[in-house]
Amino acid sequence: MSELAFLSATQLAAKIRLREISSEELLRLYFERIDRYNGDLNAIVVQCRDEAVAAAKKADQELAKGTEQLGALHGVPMTVKESYGVAGTPSTWGVPEMKDNVVESDALPIQRLKAAGAIIFGKTNVPIRLADFQSYNDIYGTTNNPWDRTRGPGGSSGGSAAALAAG
Repeated sequence: MSELAFLSATQLAAKIRLREISSEELLRLYFERIDRYNGDLNAIVVQCRDEAVAAAKKADQELAKGTEQLGALHGVPMTVKESYGVAGTPSTWGVPEMKDNVVESDALPIQRLKAAGAIIFGKTNVPIRLADFQSYNDIYGTTNNPWDRTRGPGGSSGGSAAALAAG
């Protein structure tokens, strides 16, 4: 099943629609991968497991009911950059003075992802103010490259890049 972690969002959405895998099963696969690899990578710095499991169960129930209007990303678990506003989560941009900034509502891109059926289960590391060639900040620390831990995955979206590369 680990090969699923390397499929595109559209491929995963198709597998969910065809009921080859449930959204909850796929989400739990990602949780297993986070538990196994993220300690060394530090790619995913905020997790929303309870909310994501509830959303995945709901997505699976909607699919089972035969709901006609399913979004293009229905049931697909994903992460977003820490800088994006996801209700109830920190959005600091890696700035230590903003470490207690918890967002009250979803930003427009997050609203659109959720409207398409995506399930946000975590947020990925960023450099301070998203403006560096590597992904380090004083709040979350350094993100490592999953293929060579002596190298970084790059900046701005380094946490996202490391998470994607690690599956």
